[in-house]
Amino acid sequence: MAFEEIKENVDDIQENAKAYMESSIAYYKLWGFKVAMKSTTLMVKFMLIAICLTIVLLFVSIAGALALGKMFDSYPLGFLAVAGIYSILAALLFLVKDKIVEGPILEKFSEIFFDE
Repeated sequence: MAFEEIKENVDDIQENAKAYMESSIAYYKLWGFKVAMKSTTLMVKFMLIAICLTIVLLFVSIAGALALGKMFDSYPLGFLAVAGIYSILAALLFLVKDKIVEGPILEKFSEIFFDE
């Protein structure tokens, strides 16, 4: 009789272990889905905002170039001046890109992945 009880207990342990593994797998699938969806929605929001800001920047740049061109009495000089301003901004961004880009992105994705 003792062997029958042990056998029943072992069967119960195996069933409980199997149920635990299945629930753990389901949990990690849901967790992965949550992280993937938060990351995806964050990137989509960022891209939509970036597209809108790019369009605004395009029109502001054209207006600025036309205004500078009228001031210089030469539209090509106005567009070259705007291009020069963007070149200077690009050089400055290149110098400080790690502080501006890496830190905030790493911080935001750390919040998403380690948010429990």
